Amino acid sequence: MSRHIQIRQAIRPALLLCAIVSGLSGCALTPVKAWEKGELARPDMLMQNDGLATRFNEHIYTSKEAASGGSAVGGGGCGCN
Repeated sequence: MSRHIQIRQAIRPALLLCAIVSGLSGCALTPVKAWEKGELARPDMLMQNDGLATRFNEHIYTSKEAASGGSAVGGGGCGCN
């Protein structure tokens, strides 16, 4: 085997280990504290911060599905449109 292939085979496990460690370092190790929840509950942290557009989309969904509450939880309805 050439020297280049030997170096390549030696680097692969190191790169894999670095990828695993960097992936795990992004995980939260502790739950969110009570005083940190206020920052996450701000209106600008919402996925859909436009209330009018959200209500409009929920109205369309409710009209089509003949069920209410389907945007966040499983709702009822027969499914016949």
